[in-house]
Amino acid sequence: MTLLPDNPLIVQSDKSLLLHTVRSVIDADGRAAKDEDGRPLTEEHPRYAAARDTLAKFAELEKSPDYLHSYRITPVSIWNAAALGMTAQDVEDELFEYSCVPIPPTILDEIRSWFGRYGLLRIERLDAEGFQLVSDDPEAVREVLTHRAIAALVQRDDEGRLRLGELERGPLKQALIRIGFPVDDRGGYRDGDPYAIGLRATTRRGTPFQVRDYQSAAAEAFYRGGSVLGGSGVIVLPCGAGKTVVALAAMSLVGTKTLILTSNTVAVRQWREELLDKTALGEDEVGEYTGDQKIVRPVTITTYQMLTWRRSRAGEFEHFDLFRQENWGLVVYDEVHLLPAPIFRVTAELQARRRLGLTATLVREDGKEDEVFCLIGPKRYDVPWKVLEGQGFIATARCVEVRVPLPQEFKPSYEAADARKKFRVASENPDKLRVVEHLIRKHSEGRVLVIGQYIDQLKDLARQLGVPLITGRTPNAERERLYGAFRSGAERILIVSKVGNFAIDLPDANVAIQVSGTFGSRQEEAQRLGRILRPKSDGSAAAFYAVVTLNSRDQEFAQKRQLFLTEQGYSYEIVEAAGAEELAGHGEMT
Repeated sequence: MTLLPDNPLIVQSDKSLLLHTVRSVIDADGRAAKDEDGRPLTEEHPRYAAARDTLAKFAELEKSPDYLHSYRITPVSIWNAAALGMTAQDVEDELFEYSCVPIPPTILDEIRSWFGRYGLLRIERLDAEGFQLVSDDPEAVREVLTHRAIAALVQRDDEGRLRLGELERGPLKQALIRIGFPVDDRGGYRDGDPYAIGLRATTRRGTPFQVRDYQSAAAEAFYRGGSVLGGSGVIVLPCGAGKTVVALAAMSLVGTKTLILTSNTVAVRQWREELLDKTALGEDEVGEYTGDQKIVRPVTITTYQMLTWRRSRAGEFEHFDLFRQENWGLVVYDEVHLLPAPIFRVTAELQARRRLGLTATLVREDGKEDEVFCLIGPKRYDVPWKVLEGQGFIATARCVEVRVPLPQEFKPSYEAADARKKFRVASENPDKLRVVEHLIRKHSEGRVLVIGQYIDQLKDLARQLGVPLITGRTPNAERERLYGAFRSGAERILIVSKVGNFAIDLPDANVAIQVSGTFGSRQEEAQRLGRILRPKSDGSAAAFYAVVTLNSRDQEFAQKRQLFLTEQGYSYEIVEAAGAEELAGHGEMT
């Protein structure tokens, strides 16, 4: 293949990829053009956007400075690409398509090796008592059996087959992925107790209801006609794109008793409303299992917190029995990127149940993407955010980073602090309040969410703005009342802590102002933008502001938080706020 020197991509031998976002402007004489101050003129590279969208299929974005984005190819990124039908040749062709320099042969060899390992080992049903580990490559089998953790989970029978029981299925998959062998699990599933879950043509509220084409395609990609090729995996769609509807469509296809795990009690209630509104299920068929009530029905909704509750750190997880209380045929993991370690443990025992994960991003800050991959399943369906935005299924969003100077009196304590304390001092910069006030005035007709990490900072904002605050300590009834007031328009502004990151159904919210975040959490940034992405009835755009302290740890971590959204095609405008006094007097940012 012919490499074009003007292409934007450089592939390096350490599996990192460097993508140029801009290129020099060339004048009529063929020289680099300069502005009146003698600085080189640049323009967006004409192939940058296409290369970015391609790399998102099989690589992970690591850094996104203005002119050069860096990606990395990893085993899990390649295996997810393989699960979606890509081949090693597809990846090789894409790299050559956009690369401006020769690609190190070792990288291509490693990509082929990773693709070759996907599905090289399979788990298949052997008989009513158990399963077997099989491969068309005897050498691969010999290699994995040299590892004690794997040899301990299988037993060779008289016919030379590698047998394993139902409880070894999950641990074996975990052990194998740790040494680079993702297993294609074709062992099938228990059917679970049959339970018809029909979808309505008209909602309970009287509005027409139809599953969108991409939602239907996502559900079918998971189900795969009920064969052993489907039934486990993750659907990745942006917030506001209707992941809950995908789950309802999948539940209708599977047609069994279903257990749904989600992030908090408010989300439980929202799931219940969606089920009653869009399916034929009645009130007595949908149960809520929370701290408020523990009712088990053919479709039951609970929270991760409920299932991981115990009286002491060494105590038993008393509510794990819910997994076994009914013959569930499907377990739905909402916000699967949040899955806590104890749920991974019990999920390892649930490999005979169909498992559907829902998320806006597979990014996990703890690096356990491989656990999601092997225990829930690979990525089965994914649509880039900008594609759905272009089709009008999620709102257009403008992202702005507002940089605020740290007041002079706080600089000595900032300089004297350790790295962690520096981040907090910068995050709680009191001059951010003036910026928030300015933005609220700017969007005087907007429905505004102010979101932050630190409760004291949020209390100060709530007190000075005179608006309600919702934190983890806010009783569920009060949360629901305030969310209801926001939906009705009785409250135009809400301040929310981290509880606002997930599963809040506030379709009219069109402005989000983030005043502090969880260090460099990419998933949190995506979730917070997602709060305002539901399409607006008037077709208007949404606005997302990240307010950060200039030249500080806060600004450094903000750049990391923005990585996932940059990968999805969003760009942040950078605005520097004036000092607090100027802002208060003039209401301007520069």
